[in-house]
Amino acid sequence: MSEFDFGDRSLQGRPLCCARFEVGGIMDLGASPWTTRRIGYITGGRFEGPRLKGEILPGGGNWSTAGVGEDGAATGTFDARCIWRTDDGALIYMTYTGRTWVPPDVGAAFRDPAQPDVDPGRYRLRIAPVFETSDPRYAWLNAVLAVGVGERLTGGVRHFIYEIP
Repeated sequence: MSEFDFGDRSLQGRPLCCARFEVGGIMDLGASPWTTRRIGYITGGRFEGPRLKGEILPGGGNWSTAGVGEDGAATGTFDARCIWRTDDGALIYMTYTGRTWVPPDVGAAFRDPAQPDVDPGRYRLRIAPVFETSDPRYAWLNAVLAVGVGERLTGGVRHFIYEIP
């Protein structure tokens, strides 16, 4: 067996939670010499999963960048930060980075108010969240690396987040 053989090291995620972020107005900073940047302000939301549930507090945000790939699709990155409060009062700091891939026809549909929902199979929205808390009931989150699959919603975004054990 080669040292580069993956063997049975495939990543198997288990559901951590589903998080719905409500996003206020998007501030489009436009194209700078380096990138096109947009900032989305989190106005609230909710998360629920087998081991945690609660609310997403207002005040966080997502500082995203975008460019156009060779295929004409908008490709982008995330830099998001927010505070979650569990239903039993614990505070959790959650950050994530990630990538998007949005073909031109989907980008046009996103901008068209007559098409509020676009099939998430037509674009990619992927995140890699990490968590931080001082609450001993949720200390296990401090060691979690997660991945998420997102979909755009009217007024926000929903991420299905999986723990990678």
